[in-house]
Amino acid sequence: MYKTKKIVTLGLFTALALVVYIVEAQIPVPVPIPAVKLGLANVISLLVLMIIGWKEALFVVIIRTILGSIFTGGFSAFLFSLCGALFSNIVMILLYQYARDYISVYIISIIGAIFHNAGQLLVASIIIQNMKIYLYAPVLLISGIITGFFVGLAAQFSYNHLKKFDTLLFLYKEK
Repeated sequence: MYKTKKIVTLGLFTALALVVYIVEAQIPVPVPIPAVKLGLANVISLLVLMIIGWKEALFVVIIRTILGSIFTGGFSAFLFSLCGALFSNIVMILLYQYARDYISVYIISIIGAIFHNAGQLLVASIIIQNMKIYLYAPVLLISGIITGFFVGLAAQFSYNHLKKFDTLLFLYKEK
């Protein structure tokens, strides 16, 4: 029974992250800066990390990235998304596992957003074969701090709200 609930829960979180990702891709960014997005699907990824665990969070991120790229973009969009998502989530997983007693979810999310941008810059520098792309780093750093804070805020708010429903949150912590 536990395995079935876990698969269904992961499917629901993955579907939710995918829907948020696709909807966000359709929303024009109010800031006229290329490559700046809110990253709202990362709320779901961070929430899965907090509720279920790191393996499941990585699973949700990878599946969401693959499906999201199929639905919204081409191969280059897939490379940017996957590299950014992996950089971001590996760092957030490590921070959440080993430093959550010392730093808040907001800080973990901000650092994750910064590493997401770093991963995307790495892919861009490889594709265009020019290191000048890193001149764009300060803009992405500022946007990562802002968006990372709001993603962390939304994840923490959602986690606190879901804590009221013991069956969802503590289903996985006991086993």
